[in-house]
Amino acid sequence: QVQLVESGGGLVQPGGSLRVSCAVSRNIVGIYVLGWYRQAPGKEREVVAQITRGGISNYADSVKGRFTVSRDNAKNTVDLQMSSLRPEDTAVYYCNLHTGTQSYWGQGTQVTVSS
Repeated sequence: QVQLVESGGGLVQPGGSLRVSCAVSRNIVGIYVLGWYRQAPGKEREVVAQITRGGISNYADSVKGRFTVSRDNAKNTVDLQMSSLRPEDTAVYYCNLHTGTQSYWGQGTQVTVSS
């Protein structure tokens, strides 16, 4: 069973920055896709950013130019650096690992953008 543990969420003011991190309990070198999703109250979970095993990343239009996803295969972590945060970025952020046949989720970390 693969475990994903997120950390780094919190309260930040609009325009600020925050970094969330996900520790994976297995080697991620060959993992097809790692990514971050978020779910705001009353809304469906949506993809924020993904990064492939080849290091190719893609982003939701709403976060392009503000968020950066990265993976460290040596540490088995995937991070999401968020800048120029907006109140609408407020959500629970979830780490996701997809092997091509199975998908695993972390428990989520709350990010709140508010003055």
